Amino acid sequence: MLEFLIYDLKVAVLIAIFYLFYRLLLSRDTFHRLNRLVLLATAVASFVLPLCVITFHHTVVLTSHEPNIAVGQPLAAIVEPSLPWWQMGVVAVFLLGVLIVVGHVAWSVAQVVRLIMHSERHPQDDGTVIAVTDRPVAPFSWMRYIVLNVSDFEHQDPAIMAHERGHIRQRHSLDVLLVDTLTALQWFNPTIWMLRQDLRAIHEYEADAAVLSQGINMRQYLYLLIQKAAVSGGYSIVNGITHSTLKNRINMMLNNKKSNRKSWLKLLILLPILGAVVILNAETVNDYVYQQPQKKLVKKGSKAGKVNVSGKTIEVKADQPTTTTTPGIFVVDDMKTNMENPLVFIDDKRASMEEVKAIDPKTIDHIDVLKDKASTELYGEEGKNGVILITTKKAAAAGDKTAVGSFSANDDKKTENTAVGSFSANDDKKAEAIETDDSNAFDVVEKSRNSLAAPRL
Repeated sequence: MLEFLIYDLKVAVLIAIFYLFYRLLLSRDTFHRLNRLVLLATAVASFVLPLCVITFHHTVVLTSHEPNIAVGQPLAAIVEPSLPWWQMGVVAVFLLGVLIVVGHVAWSVAQVVRLIMHSERHPQDDGTVIAVTDRPVAPFSWMRYIVLNVSDFEHQDPAIMAHERGHIRQRHSLDVLLVDTLTALQWFNPTIWMLRQDLRAIHEYEADAAVLSQGINMRQYLYLLIQKAAVSGGYSIVNGITHSTLKNRINMMLNNKKSNRKSWLKLLILLPILGAVVILNAETVNDYVYQQPQKKLVKKGSKAGKVNVSGKTIEVKADQPTTTTTPGIFVVDDMKTNMENPLVFIDDKRASMEEVKAIDPKTIDHIDVLKDKASTELYGEEGKNGVILITTKKAAAAGDKTAVGSFSANDDKKTENTAVGSFSANDDKKAEAIETDDSNAFDVVEKSRNSLAAPRL
C-alpha cells in the first residue's frame, strides 16, 4: 500500500504541473473544446506516466566466487518488517478520504437516478428524455435526461432546452464521472479540485455557445441565467444552467474577441514537459555478470613454446615419445619364488647350465616351468628353487612323455598325476609354457627363470 501512496504522490505532482501549464497559457483562450481536451488528457496522463518507466541496463562484471555457506546450517528466515504506526495512520487517512469522496459521488448518482425514476418521462425525437418532477429544482441534464420542474416544462423556454441539449450532445456527463473518479484518488490534492471546477466551467461555456449559435438573444439569455441562479441545483454530478461561475460565463459571452488560431502552438510546450517527466521517471538497473575464467588453448607439437594466432595465445606442448614394452611373462600366483639356482631337465634328464647353453634353440619344442609347492612335491628339496623342464622336438616327435609322478595338492588329499607338459598344482601351483624363439637356449632358460620370479598382476 505504501508503494501505491508513493505512486499517488507522483500523480499529484504531475497534475499540478499540467494544470499550471493550462492556467498560465490556455485558460484565457476561447478554444473551449481544446481546453476541455487538454484538461482531460493531462489528468489521465498524470495517472499513466508514472507507470511508464524507461529502464537503462548497466552491466557489472563480477569475479566468480564460491558462496560462503556452511553445509548443514539452516538459512535465516525472511521476516517482513512491520509498518511504523505513522505509516499505518497515513494509509488509514488516505483510504478514509477515498471512501468519503466515492460515497458522495455514489450518493449524488443515486439521488439523480431516483429522481428520474419517480418523474414523468417524455421521450423526444432527438433521443433525449425530458423528466418532469414536482420538486422545485433548477433545470439540469444528466446523460440523456433533461430534468425540469412542472413550471419550466409548461413554459418550454427554448434557451433552457438548447442549453441542456448542448450538454447532452457533447457528453459532458461522462467527463464529470471520469474527473470525479480521479478526484477520489487525489482528494488530498487541491489542484485536482481546481481542475474539476475549471472543467465544469468549460462545459457551461460550450453549452452557452450552443444556445447563442441558435440565434437566441444574448441579453434575454443573460437575464434568464440571473433568474435561475437563485435556484439551487443540489446535485454535484449534473450539469445545470445555474452553475456557480455565472460572472465568468457572462464575461465570456460579452467578449466578442476570438483567440488567435496560432494559440494552438502553445501546446508544443507540452512536449519538453513530457520529455522531462519521462527522463526523471527513468531508472537504471544493474545486470551482474560473473566473469568466466579464460580457457587456455594447448596444442601438441614437436617443440614446446607459445604461438600467437589471431590475437589468441596458444601454448604448444612437445610430444613425448611413446615407448612400447614387450609384455613379459607373468606367472599368476600369490607367491614370489627365488630362481637363483633352478633345477633343469632336458628330455627328462637332469642337465647343467653349460648343457643348456649348448642346445640349439631351434631344436626345442617347448619348456615347462614348475614352482613353489608343485616343484618341491615332485622333486623334493632340490626343486625348492623351481624346476625347468625342456623338451626337444626329437623327444616330442618320438612321443617320449616323461612321467613326473603324483602328488597331493589339497588338504582333502586329492591325487593328481603330473606329466611334463600336463600337470596340475592347484591355484597357487600353476605352470606356464614359455614359447621359444631363435635366441640362444640359455636366454630362453633365463626368461623362464625370470617368469618364475615375476609378480602377480
